[in-house]
Amino acid sequence: MHLQRRRQRGFTLMELLVVLAILGLLVSLVGPQVLNQLGGAKSKTAKIQIRDLEQALEMYKLDVGRFPSTSEGLDALVGKPGNATGWNGPYLKGGKVPNDPWNREYNYKYPGEKAEMDIFSYGLNGSPGGDGEDADVNNWD
Repeated sequence: MHLQRRRQRGFTLMELLVVLAILGLLVSLVGPQVLNQLGGAKSKTAKIQIRDLEQALEMYKLDVGRFPSTSEGLDALVGKPGNATGWNGPYLKGGKVPNDPWNREYNYKYPGEKAEMDIFSYGLNGSPGGDGEDADVNNWD
């Protein structure tokens, strides 16, 4: 019986290095674009959440006859303030006010300075102003 020896084939070190170099080049070209898209997604998420909070506040106003005061804040949407006759909440799903995409509380003022009521987030940097991801997101722009 003649044993045939099979020649094992695989990738050479040079072939692996070429593939790794190509992958590294692709990541360096595509990576920044993906990160830019992720950043923009947080601002868009904040805008959508602010719109949802506005709708919940409108429902609150229909039941109670007024918007919550600045001191009552957005928490009035999930827990009845002491003097809110007609409160029929909670007005938000999940029973809690969401944080902004940067994990901070939304700011709320009533009466508002820029709109009937102001709802806003200071963005990534957490302070007024800024560009890109640091830009403020609000309900009056």
